[in-house]
Amino acid sequence: MKEFKVLLVDDEQDFVESLAERINLRDVESEVALNGEEALKRVDDDIPDVMVLDLKMPGIDGMEVLRRVRKAYPEVQVIILTAHGTDKDEEEARRLGAFEYLQKPVKIDKLVATLKAAYKKKIEAGMVAATFAQAGEFETARKIMDEEKD
Repeated sequence: MKEFKVLLVDDEQDFVESLAERINLRDVESEVALNGEEALKRVDDDIPDVMVLDLKMPGIDGMEVLRRVRKAYPEVQVIILTAHGTDKDEEEARRLGAFEYLQKPVKIDKLVATLKAAYKKKIEAGMVAATFAQAGEFETARKIMDEEKD
């Protein structure tokens, strides 16, 4: 699988840096953001393929980051990884377009498999939309990409 860009967002610095090291050992490169504001800036500067996002953070929380990223960059697949989420949080995250909702602690192999599945979904949706766009079906291509928001 082609290398893809992953952004890990969590305000627990030791946790997120350890997570980055662990997924790097499984040949998945990542960058780290320590809060919602930093995550949004990084996304604007260099759009990741997949984002792993904590919900409970000071300032801009994960749900708001998810909302903004999916609206501005619907192609970015967002995986929620939280220790403090509720069923209501999961329902809201999925409604906003989260690819997956995982609870901490998560087995690293499960997270890496989820990262790869999210990237695969992004690529497949883009290929289908591109096929329609090449055929002159721009409205259909737009609809496919808009469905990625949901």
